[in-house]
Amino acid sequence: MKKPKGDYAIQTVVNAMRLLEAFRDEEELGVTELSHLLSLHKNNVFRLLATLEAQGYIEQSTASDRYRLGVESLELGQAFLRGRTLLRRARPILAALANELKETAHLATLRGFDVVHLDGALGEQLVLTSLRVGDRLPPHCTALGKVLIGCAPEAVREAYDRSLTATNGLVARTAATIVDRDKLFEHLRMVAGAGFALDLEECEPGLCCAAAPVFDASGRMVAALSVSGPAFRLGEEHLLRCVVPAVTGAAEALSRELGYTAS
Repeated sequence: MKKPKGDYAIQTVVNAMRLLEAFRDEEELGVTELSHLLSLHKNNVFRLLATLEAQGYIEQSTASDRYRLGVESLELGQAFLRGRTLLRRARPILAALANELKETAHLATLRGFDVVHLDGALGEQLVLTSLRVGDRLPPHCTALGKVLIGCAPEAVREAYDRSLTATNGLVARTAATIVDRDKLFEHLRMVAGAGFALDLEECEPGLCCAAAPVFDASGRMVAALSVSGPAFRLGEEHLLRCVVPAVTGAAEALSRELGYTAS
């Protein structure tokens, strides 16, 4: 019987990856902070930092003596972008969408049941939604997540439902977040029928969003595109009248780029 790949994992390498991932939400971290975050002895953390620094993936700030991601981390990320057809094809479409609506556009996919923002583009406004590239958010309160679950095959929704049962259910991020399981799945059925989803201050107060699905040549949904912005500009009426047609059009254009033909 073939052993699971996890049985071959080298713990030191796993810890090095965990250390790099600790910088996902922090610009700089010290040895003590990393030790607490990773539950590793300071000596182990220091040795990992020294190794990664020697390879250019970590660098130490001369001003604070704390550590941050190095240039090699950026170059590795750029190599990832160059190697992914989805991201290459999406980049000009994201830029055009952000330019057209003068708001922030994002491309995202599911990892497990987290919405992971893969890329984004900013519009031209004084007040904008910030880029969330690399960020993870729950699907039930985001337009991207509702599309990625709602427009997915039934098996995905069933697995998501089981995951809710196994965890703490639906967490309210704002007063508008849907936290009732039955209401959420009724809402997801509506999203599937409409081919788009809205977030009306459900994830963050003052933030609204619209999203639509992206399909590849096999007809599989591989991502979702969105446009988000402040609620004072992107109210529900404006989203439905102006933003949804642009977002669904951009998602359809990207789907065609990936070889999708609607039946």
